[in-house]
Amino acid sequence: MSKRITAVGKLVLLEWAIFFYFVTPAYADIGLPMIFITVPNMLLAIIPVIGLESYILLKKLKLTPKRSLLTSTVVNVASTFIGIPVAWFILALLQIVTGGGRAYGMNTLTQKILSVTWQAPWLIPYESSYYWMVPAALCFLLIPFFFISWLIEYILAKRILSDISSQEVKKAVFTANLASYGGLLIIGLFILTVTILRQ
Repeated sequence: MSKRITAVGKLVLLEWAIFFYFVTPAYADIGLPMIFITVPNMLLAIIPVIGLESYILLKKLKLTPKRSLLTSTVVNVASTFIGIPVAWFILALLQIVTGGGRAYGMNTLTQKILSVTWQAPWLIPYESSYYWMVPAALCFLLIPFFFISWLIEYILAKRILSDISSQEVKKAVFTANLASYGGLLIIGLFILTVTILRQ
């Protein structure tokens, strides 16, 4: 089991190294891939998120503190390092194939909204507007990231907690993710509001 985890870890690190080495220099001047903002921020939040979700699993499923903490740690590490990058890749691909890879201007409210929703995965280089675009895009991306995290965490938690009803695990994981992502959204909206008011 430990050998399998080590192998997966090495594969993930290799994928990230290749992505950073080849993609970053090539696209440095044509926009901002939000994966480079999202993952570091998720890493900053991972410890409090693990703690919060562990507490919710403990209460909802009547687990021991050790078991709830272990489950929360495993599922959150998986969703952060695998789920979120995969979700971002799919969203970025959809953005590109649907025509969202080019600039349409920022003259109207509709264009501004589309720039941080449809074009949220890979922001168009409106650098002077990044002060509000980055937190706005982060807030929007929390929606699809919530669903992919819930799915991955449920699948893993169901295996770890095989002695508990799948339906109970599903509800508990949903509640845990709703609480953690709700907290992240509140923080994101607060940062967005502060940055706009300071301009």
